[in-house]
Amino acid sequence: MKKPAWSHSSLKDYEGCARRYHEVKVLKKYPFQETEATRYGNQVHESLEFYIRDGKEIPPEHSQFKPVVDKLLAKPGRKLAEQEMALTVDLKPTDWKAKDVWVRGIADMLILDDDNFTAWVVDWKTGNDKYPDRDQLVLMSIMVFEHYPHIRKVNSALLFIVKNSMVKMQMTREQKDAAWWRYRERTARLEASFANDVWNPNQTPLCKWCQVAGCEFNPNH
Repeated sequence: MKKPAWSHSSLKDYEGCARRYHEVKVLKKYPFQETEATRYGNQVHESLEFYIRDGKEIPPEHSQFKPVVDKLLAKPGRKLAEQEMALTVDLKPTDWKAKDVWVRGIADMLILDDDNFTAWVVDWKTGNDKYPDRDQLVLMSIMVFEHYPHIRKVNSALLFIVKNSMVKMQMTREQKDAAWWRYRERTARLEASFANDVWNPNQTPLCKWCQVAGCEFNPNH
């Protein structure tokens, strides 16, 4: 079975429950169902992308987010919106759809201050800020280091723009190798599932909301 490239969200899905990951992501038995929350999040991301990249005015329904984006735009450096980054297993930059892609990630906003060898990575969050996932910031930071070898420091943030809160992190280039080794340990388990075709379920309180109705741990089974 061909191993797909992984991302922050897909690895998180696998670690949450290998059975669900296999049924949803690999076998694709359960098509994605858009909710009002995901629809709103996508609309906000699109509005901010067009504003940052093209200067297109933010629609009135999202105008409350303009001041925080303007503060970021005032920082020195190149501003990139929805910047796609992809790497091979040897951590070499590659095309997003290349056959040799190993990991993918998208920076909602990336600022490259080439003169000071510093970058900022921002991920817009339109949901709740109760359980921030800092691991996403780690992955995006070390991917920036691989794609932009001159960058020595990455400041990153999960920006919960609806809740008006922020979770910040900073990494230096010297920290990236250790971070990659931790990811390799985690993805080794994913690769073992593909190699052995073993997808064990993980029983959690979230099982009652899982779409995999045939699982023995789903109370709707």
